[in-house]
Order: sequence, then C-alpha cells, then structure tokens
Amino acid sequence: MNIQAIVEHALDEGYLTPAMEAEVGRICDSAAELSVEEYMALDHLMGALLAGEVVTVPRKQFINVMEELVITETIAQITAIELNNDVQLDVGDIAAYALNRLPPLYATTEEGASYQRERAQKELQNLITQQVESAITQNLNRPEFFPERQAIAKPTGDEVVKQVSTLLQSYAPQFEAQNHAVGANK
Repeated sequence: MNIQAIVEHALDEGYLTPAMEAEVGRICDSAAELSVEEYMALDHLMGALLAGEVVTVPRKQFINVMEELVITETIAQITAIELNNDVQLDVGDIAAYALNRLPPLYATTEEGASYQRERAQKELQNLITQQVESAITQNLNRPEFFPERQAIAKPTGDEVVKQVSTLLQSYAPQFEAQNHAVGANK
C-alpha cells in the first residue's frame, strides 16, 4: 500500500490504525525522496489529524508485570556477581532469557498490576530467582557468537502528527511557503 492509498483510506474511514501509521513510517524511512503527491497526501493527513477529521486508534495499554520482577531480580544478582568478579553481564540478555522461560503476567490497570505483583511474589519468586540464575549461568558460559550483533533500538516519536510534521519539515521545508504563494495567486 502506498502513502496516498493509506491517507485516502484514513480519510474515508476517519481513523488511522497503528498498522497504517507504521506503514507510512516505513515508506518514509525507506524512500530516498518522496514525490510531490506523497507530500501532499501527508500534508492532507496532518491537516485532517489536527482538525479531528481523522483520529488515531490508540494502542492497547498493558504491561507484563513479570518483566519488572525479572529485571529487579536480574539487577540484584548481577550486582552481587560484578562486585566480586571482573565480569560485565548484560541485563537485557539475561532478563530476556529468563522471561522466555517464565509465564507472562499481563495487566491493564494499576489494580491488576498490583494483584499480579503480589501473586508473583508469593507464588513465583523462587521460580523467578532460579530462571535468572540459569540465565546468568548461560550468559557466562556462552561462546562469543556474532560479535557484530546490536541491541534492538528503542522506538522514538511514535506520535503520528509529530512524525508527519517532522517528515514534512525535513523533506519539504519550502512546501508550505510555496503552497501559500500559489494560493495567493489564484
């Protein structure tokens, strides 16, 4: 799907889904240069978003409480090991390994998260501790495969209006000024 089709669909339906937003971002990131039609479509989308004619569909807000419990346990165990040994351990690698071997504990409200935390601390703390220990052992004993690997980057600027505005400003800084000049000549 191209930018114009996505924008047309958003305008027809009155909403922009996270998948549509991601596709627009992917197209803009991979294109060496956008066409005038694509700029105009993005400009139209931005105006519709600002006017409330198109709304973004919010992503579902939830957390996996197990992540915070595992990270807390991982940091505690790594700190103890690094104080007594000349070794650097990767919190992300260890937490991911342990999390892949533990049940998720999702919550959509703070009350639900509190319930999941209490439940996990009563019923699963020993399992969490064991899985983090196992992850550290694996991390210490693994050979150095793929030294060129890179950590997953954190996504930035997932607000549609901000992305579209930034794209328009970087790819077409003179577009709005030219557009106003053409409109004044009519």
